Amino acid sequence: MIAPFEMFENRLVKMNRHIAKWARRQKITCYRIYDRDIPQFPFVIERFEDCLSVSEYKTSRSLEGPEQETWIATCMEILSRVTEIKPESIFLRERERKKGSNQYTKQEVSDRSIIAKESELKFKLNLSNYLDTGLFLDQRITRSKVRDESAQKYFLNLFAYTGSFSVYAAKGGATTVSVDLSKTYTAWCRENLALNGFDAHIMGEREIRPERLKPGRGHLVIQHDVLDFLDMIPDSTFDLAVVDPPSFSNSKRMDGTFDVQRDHASLLQSVLRAIKPGGVIYFATNLRTFKMDEASLKNATCKDITRSTIPNDFRNLKVYRARLVKH
Repeated sequence: MIAPFEMFENRLVKMNRHIAKWARRQKITCYRIYDRDIPQFPFVIERFEDCLSVSEYKTSRSLEGPEQETWIATCMEILSRVTEIKPESIFLRERERKKGSNQYTKQEVSDRSIIAKESELKFKLNLSNYLDTGLFLDQRITRSKVRDESAQKYFLNLFAYTGSFSVYAAKGGATTVSVDLSKTYTAWCRENLALNGFDAHIMGEREIRPERLKPGRGHLVIQHDVLDFLDMIPDSTFDLAVVDPPSFSNSKRMDGTFDVQRDHASLLQSVLRAIKPGGVIYFATNLRTFKMDEASLKNATCKDITRSTIPNDFRNLKVYRARLVKH
């Protein structure tokens, strides 16, 4: 019988060799290696250039105290040996999802940021301070689709996070508007745009006016509640939109709560109002139990694009749900 650590190492060797070979062919330097493949080792391991981001998911069988520390140390030693990445470039996070928690909560004081490339575009990543690095690798294919459809378009990015979709859209020739409630992430979004040569103006809440949201004002990054923002947009303003909301949010900066299952229909109806006839919305959620209320989307068609947009380094086909909504 194979010992647990040996089993873990064998799996890592196999997956690292297979995925790394595929990534080199695709010229991809940021990719997922391991996704809780063995229940006793509940890690999600992603490579970002010459660094590793390791998320440990707590389970009922998780160890505690010194025993846990020894177990983690052994796992990290194996991971360093297999991937040939130095221990100081491996960043470990502990994840324990709770409904109502902020998925982007800051984790620690130290700061380790790098600039990583995807499709020759540059992104600032933070490997130490937050639960997520700043770039969701599972949306890699959808980002490329958005870029390919962005020429001369007016693009709306809602729940924009660090603005990766906006960077792709700008590269494709779009003028972009990125909206997020977080001051931290609106600044990060602007920084990512600047890294790729695109100037963007951060629009404060007091500056938001319908006439200022029309094309011709350059790239805009707006710190505001998305639902309130949608009420300010003139009808038929945008050509293309990405809507990637959190599963749940109870931010102190918003009134009430947001629940993607409960609220997605009204959210998408508001986005459809803001989209021109013939316009397109890419909608995604990582809520695995999500069920789309297609009947509520009047004057629109809805296509499930989940399987066609999950990259090869993501073997779990339930990582998110994606829809293409056409006005």
